[in-house]
This record gives sequence, C-alpha cells and structure tokens, in this order.
Amino acid sequence: MDYTHQTALIPCGQDKYMPKSELLLHLKTYNLYYEGQNLQLRHREEEDEFIVEGLLNISWGLRRPIRLQMQDDHERIRPPPSSSSWHSGCNLGAQGTTLKPLTVPTVQISEVDMPVENMEMHSPTDSRGLKPVQEDTPQLMRTRSDVGVRRRGNVRTSSDQRRIRRHRFSINGHFYNHKTSVFTPAYGSVTNVRINSTMTTPQVLKLLLNKFKIENSAEEFALYVVHTSGEKQKLKNSDYPLIARILQGPCEQISKVFLMEKDQVEEVTYDVAQYIKFEMPVLKSFIQKLQEEEDREVEKLMQKYTVLRLMIRQRLEEIAETPETI
Repeated sequence: MDYTHQTALIPCGQDKYMPKSELLLHLKTYNLYYEGQNLQLRHREEEDEFIVEGLLNISWGLRRPIRLQMQDDHERIRPPPSSSSWHSGCNLGAQGTTLKPLTVPTVQISEVDMPVENMEMHSPTDSRGLKPVQEDTPQLMRTRSDVGVRRRGNVRTSSDQRRIRRHRFSINGHFYNHKTSVFTPAYGSVTNVRINSTMTTPQVLKLLLNKFKIENSAEEFALYVVHTSGEKQKLKNSDYPLIARILQGPCEQISKVFLMEKDQVEEVTYDVAQYIKFEMPVLKSFIQKLQEEEDREVEKLMQKYTVLRLMIRQRLEEIAETPETI
C-alpha cells in the first residue's frame, strides 16, 4: 500500500473532517497491528473519493432476545441425500431429475452345492449362445456404506430432516432451530461484517441484521465504542463506523465496537468512567474530599470579597472627609 503524504480532507462525521495524511498514518498503524490477518484494511481512490474497506469486528451486547426469520425468502435450501440412497450421485437421472431413493431389498442367501465347473458352464448367454449377456445397468461396488447398515435408535425421515434444516440458522457458528429462533446472543461474542468507510451507522446496522436474518428493526439498536475504562461513546447516524474504528486504534483490549439496544444503554463520558470501577466506600471518600475542597474554595472567595468591601468603604470615607476644592 502507498501511504504517501496527502493534504485532502476526509469526512469522519457530520461537519467533521480530518487530513488524509493523518488518516493514512492511522491506517498504516492499524494494518501493521493485523499484519498477516484478514482484518487488514485496504484503500482505493474512486472518482476522487478516498475509500477504505475491510472487515469490522462487532461484539454482541444485547440484553433482550432477538427474533430470527423462520425461512430465507431468497435462498432455497436443498436437503441432503437420503441415507437410504445408494450414493450421493446415483439418485439423479440423465436429465438431472431426482429419482426415488433405492431401497435395499432383503435377500436370503443360501449355499449351493454346485461345483465350480458347473457354475462356469451355466453362465447366462444370449439367444445365439455366443457370449455372456452384459447387464444394461451399471455395476456398483458393494461397500459398507452401500449395504445400508441398520442403526439402532430414532431415525429421522427425509421429511423431518428437511424441516429441521429449513428451520436452522447460525450465528457465530452456533445453530438454532425454530424452537430457539428467539434468543439472546452471548454477551461479548464477536462477529464481523465487510464494510467500507462511506457506510454510515444505520447502513452498517442493517447489513449486520440482514447477515443473520434478524427480523428486529435496525431502529432498535445502536453501535457503541466501549473502552475498558467503562467509557461508552454512541456512534451517531452520521458517523462512519470503520473510520471510528481506525481512529480508536486496532487493539480491542482497549476499545471494542458493541451492538446494543438504543434504549438500554446510556453514554458514559471519560470523566465519569474514571470512577466506575471503584467501590462505594471509596466513592464516598472521594465525595467527602471534594466537598472539603469546595468548602475551602468558598471560604477563600468570601475572604477575598470581604477584603475588597473593606477597601472600598475605607476609600469612600476618605473621599467624604476631604474638603471640596474649587
């Protein structure tokens, strides 16, 4: 990547801009941190617009359950081949149509006392007796999987398997069927979406919800930059989450991007975040110290203005005692 010096301004929010050279320095640091990983970001120029693109890690921070779609309207899920078929590719006809699965007939095998010579002489021949008749159907190697070994226990039918697969979804590699289509993702678990620096917060939210087929409206959620100190900064609708991540730095042990409910989380400023992790007795001692400091400052102000008042009165008395001169 070419991190040359640039003087152009890059938008990073509503009425907020930063020099392109400064963003490139942040981007270089970001990519050095993730060197050799798929979290590295790329940038390009498109119609005189500077665009950064790549994966953005987002942590789940939801407190309420979310709803998943019962079926994807745009994707048809094909069920796996039935276990009763001979082979995964042997149940298709010449035109690609699906044939009925072949069932293995129960064949009773008994020993025959026929000598080997007689067996060779009685091989099937055609009507002219010239050569053995070749079967029209292809011969399949009889293997353990072809025999269709019986398994004890509950065996699901093909319709049951199709219904279960239709109602299965995956978030972070965990599958959920229709009985658990309403659930709460594990707090702090991480997912990612591929975005670019021109996408605003609402666009990233919609992309994330659509990735997992979540029915909830994007208006219910918000993205927060959460620091280890406890500081929580809500990304505005006009902000660009990927730019915000670059400016915060690559280390997720310092700050992470969280998906949270909009009405369940309040922003925490840096000044307040300094005191979040202290116990209540320690906080009370802080309040007492601050109160004592405030009282001292009030006393100083009162003494200052008392002295000024005395000086003004003294001067007024001096003026009153001085005889008027013409």
